[in-house]
Amino acid sequence: MSVRKLKTMNTLIPPFTRETATAKVQAAENAWNTKNSERVALAYTIDSQWRNRGEFFVGRENIANFLTHKWENELHYKLKKHLWSFSDNRISVRFEYEWQDAKTKQWMRTHGNEHWEFDKEGLMKIRDMSANDITIKKEDRKY
Repeated sequence: MSVRKLKTMNTLIPPFTRETATAKVQAAENAWNTKNSERVALAYTIDSQWRNRGEFFVGRENIANFLTHKWENELHYKLKKHLWSFSDNRISVRFEYEWQDAKTKQWMRTHGNEHWEFDKEGLMKIRDMSANDITIKKEDRKY
């Protein structure tokens, strides 16, 4: 990630307004859609705590490893995030993404929610995610 983009993302710091919360959600969507695990991991604190469905782990390095594995298995990944609510240093998001399973080739759509908590520099220190997958036909893809 360029220094300029990193500085721009880091200006989206708590306390959030509707404008900065919306921009933070869009920045996260844009980063995740690059499928660049190292870039995405930079948005999290070194000791960020994650719950991703039934998996729990800590740390930026573990986040990058998780995302690398995720995107090796979830082909043609395309994500859309929507601001649900926000407060001073927290944001809740609804999301939906589509992907193709690398092994079975089945197309999937995943629906879920994320709850984020940020430190004073605007890095995410907690990410709590729940999601459900549904099978779809290739022709039913939205993204």
